[in-house]
Amino acid sequence: MSVSRRKFIQCSCGVGCLYMSGLTGSLLAKLPGQNREQLIEARYYEKLPHRKIRCLLCPRECVIDDLERGYCGVRENRGGTYYSLVYGKPVSMHIDPIEKKPLFHFLPGSEAFSIATVGCNVLCKFCQNWEISQARPEQVPAADEPPEKIARAAQVNRCASIAYTYNEPVIFAEYMYDIAEIANSLSVHSVMITNGYINAKPMRDLCRVLRAVKIDLKAFTERFYRELVAGELKPVLDTLILLKSEGMWTEIVYLVIPGQNDDRKELTDLSRWIMKELGPDTPVHFTRFHPMYRLTNLPSTPIATLQMARNIALDAGIHYVYTGNVPGDPGENTYCPHCRKMLIQRIGYHIVRNEIKNNQCPYCNTKIAGIWQ
Repeated sequence: MSVSRRKFIQCSCGVGCLYMSGLTGSLLAKLPGQNREQLIEARYYEKLPHRKIRCLLCPRECVIDDLERGYCGVRENRGGTYYSLVYGKPVSMHIDPIEKKPLFHFLPGSEAFSIATVGCNVLCKFCQNWEISQARPEQVPAADEPPEKIARAAQVNRCASIAYTYNEPVIFAEYMYDIAEIANSLSVHSVMITNGYINAKPMRDLCRVLRAVKIDLKAFTERFYRELVAGELKPVLDTLILLKSEGMWTEIVYLVIPGQNDDRKELTDLSRWIMKELGPDTPVHFTRFHPMYRLTNLPSTPIATLQMARNIALDAGIHYVYTGNVPGDPGENTYCPHCRKMLIQRIGYHIVRNEIKNNQCPYCNTKIAGIWQ
């Protein structure tokens, strides 16, 4: 019997329901107050004639007729006013080690209160969270959690940060901003785990309330973005440059896919661009691909390819280069860029030891870039 994708999501709810199961009783029950539904007007759009609007949140800048939605499927034009349909409606909440994001130079060993809604503004054929990223609000059960309750939940559960992750947080930018603003008043940081496909104005606004950003840089060619992501490379590079100008702590993840973005020249061009535009202290994670979603015809990335990518970046002058999805690989560890002593040893998401003291290498006193306390 064949089952449609929509029916499958309705019946199983995938990642979203897995995380939501039992959640209210475990992470939110300690907090007072009733849940409430909210329909919030979007903050980044312009009104056009005939009750149309133009969305200004991401580079797609969708022009949307009355009672229609944008590409992301979670923002709707109602009579010429644009609304977010996922504000206050998380479908996934979980406590993760910050290393899972991965952020290796941001409060290592701490925990992040991770949340997501449904929706995304691109379509990666290799998405690992497609059950929620490619779903619509009607397809996945959601909680009704106002920003203040999420911020308080992170504080009560002793999480150092809130991570906006799993799906693409750009599409719930208003919700993210409001949570982060309240969380800051509670001494809880916010980190954005994103594809970087966002316009400059909303990104600059978010920089006022975020502490760190991790960018999934899918490849270094427009061909890859066009064919495998349904997006564009240049706006993502522009976002990286913007984050640098704003002084935002930023790390890059590059999923290495065999035959698609693992060419030596592409990796060399990428590394040189990072050195020129972002500087040597920007951590880069080369992560192992496994067959997923609509890209199941390719093999997993050979470990030797990850090591090649890491060596290319190190040779280009980047100080902190990692391999991901290979637990136990030496490329998981942090080394001093001057004396090359191991400073943080990791196995998967677990920190075995951390020798960084006062933001410095204890062996040669070299400053180690990052946010350590």
